[in-house]
Amino acid sequence: MIRIRTAVPTAILSLFMTSTQALAEMQTETIEYTVDGETFTGYLAWDDEFDQKRPGVLVVHEWWGHNDFAREQAEKLAASGYTAFALDMYGSGKQADHPDTAQKFMQEATSNMEQVKARFLKAKELLQNHESVDPDRIAAQGYCFGGAVVLNMARMGVDLDGVVSYHGALGSPLQAEAGTVKARVQVYTGGADAMVPSEQVAGLVREMQNAEVDLTLVSFPGVKHSFTNPNADKVAEQFGMPIAYDEAAARRSWQGSMRFYEEIFGE
Repeated sequence: MIRIRTAVPTAILSLFMTSTQALAEMQTETIEYTVDGETFTGYLAWDDEFDQKRPGVLVVHEWWGHNDFAREQAEKLAASGYTAFALDMYGSGKQADHPDTAQKFMQEATSNMEQVKARFLKAKELLQNHESVDPDRIAAQGYCFGGAVVLNMARMGVDLDGVVSYHGALGSPLQAEAGTVKARVQVYTGGADAMVPSEQVAGLVREMQNAEVDLTLVSFPGVKHSFTNPNADKVAEQFGMPIAYDEAAARRSWQGSMRFYEEIFGE
């Protein structure tokens, strides 16, 4: 084997790199949309370095509402080659800074599961219609409240290639039925998550097995709720909540999700 190395003048190399960076970069867009007469605010992210149509991933926020953390997850997905849409389940401007407010927003949003589904499907439609997206390759991932939402969308038979739940509630009044769930399901949970006890974990496994759903579940020993969010420790201290960030679990769950997407999207 012969390797030939050609020296490129520094000035030319610098110019080339600057031009490439200018042409290929992260694109983001804040989108207002309506569902049943109510206004919502979502956040779309994609990298125009990738010129072919690519899979789209919906991001469903924690119970705090559509905030910077949800947007950051969309940008991470965009950097990995996907177009991501961080949707809004509560309505424009509804971001909580106290657990009581978050609980109120969550209860209002989930009082009617058909309402939840309508809001999810509207966001899915917006994502599918984006020029960078292959509308036949769509997945969804959610955190905490959002993790429960994506699982329930799978239970309700929404047409998705896959869903990923991070520290989401696993129990639900909805139960998956054989032949209904189209999505493959991946779940990451903390072994010390006081909000998702082992009974819920066992119940989900039983439910998904009975419904013949392709399920992958990872439980991290000693890890608490909200382990993906670096802000969790601050919130835990401020409000005395049993939550904590775990860098290793956050990294492993993200890496596992990226492998999952590569598999289900056939890349």
